[in-house]
Amino acid sequence: MVGVSLFGHGRELLGQLGGLDAYVARGATFGIPLLHPWANRLSGWSYAVDGAEVALEAGAPGLRTDENGLPIHGLMGAYRGWEVRDDDGRRLVAEATWEEGGERFAGFPFPHRLRLEVDHGPDRIGVTTTLTPLGDVGVPISFGFHPYFTLPGVPREELVLRTPSMTRLRLDDHAIPTGERERVGPRHATLGDAPLDAHFTDLGAHPCFTIAGGGHELTVEFLEGYTHLQLFSPPGRPIVAIEPMTAPIDALRSGEGLRVVTEPFRAAFAIDLSEAS
Repeated sequence: MVGVSLFGHGRELLGQLGGLDAYVARGATFGIPLLHPWANRLSGWSYAVDGAEVALEAGAPGLRTDENGLPIHGLMGAYRGWEVRDDDGRRLVAEATWEEGGERFAGFPFPHRLRLEVDHGPDRIGVTTTLTPLGDVGVPISFGFHPYFTLPGVPREELVLRTPSMTRLRLDDHAIPTGERERVGPRHATLGDAPLDAHFTDLGAHPCFTIAGGGHELTVEFLEGYTHLQLFSPPGRPIVAIEPMTAPIDALRSGEGLRVVTEPFRAAFAIDLSEAS
């Protein structure tokens, strides 16, 4: 259940990076992966939610670390426990059950079921994730996605990023929020040479984020459930990650903006290719 290709109007619009083989072998970020039970990184190797204290272990199934040795991108990279419920060529539905006895349960001991629905047409893809708690234990919500986008043939210096007014959360040297915030106005500018790695909230009533160039556009729209955004573009590459997140970076440890649910929780985003023609 990773998006491996977004082929629209004769062009591949997903940055392929290391490709599917690297994702399967070691969970390397690629395509459109689900990051669960946390998106981005944690500031340490333990967390506590509603009295449950969790210690993560190096080498645990699905666990990866960043360049500073911090746990990153959750535990579901290359997860093989999905069961397909529907696939008619236009709609794909799969479920995964997270319960005691599972090999990754120790890192997130909150029983729940995930349902991932992907609906696609000629110009638009919708991705809906529903988390349903199993039993009476509340489940913390901190998942997200990490899609990489590109517009083939458009060099980085000509690739335009458009975003609305938002609040930027300042990050420290390990990319963890410091608690400082600043309001930033709308952006309509090329990426330029500088790397981009920034975290935002207060995204507006109808959050939409667009990359454009060469007469084409691709827009990501947050439809429901997503409160935070990570924008990432590695230096020297015409690739932009527009990442929907249901909580801020490090929410499992800080508690900041963390929702704990006992009823089904749904989040949805869409990728609009209507202008990419």
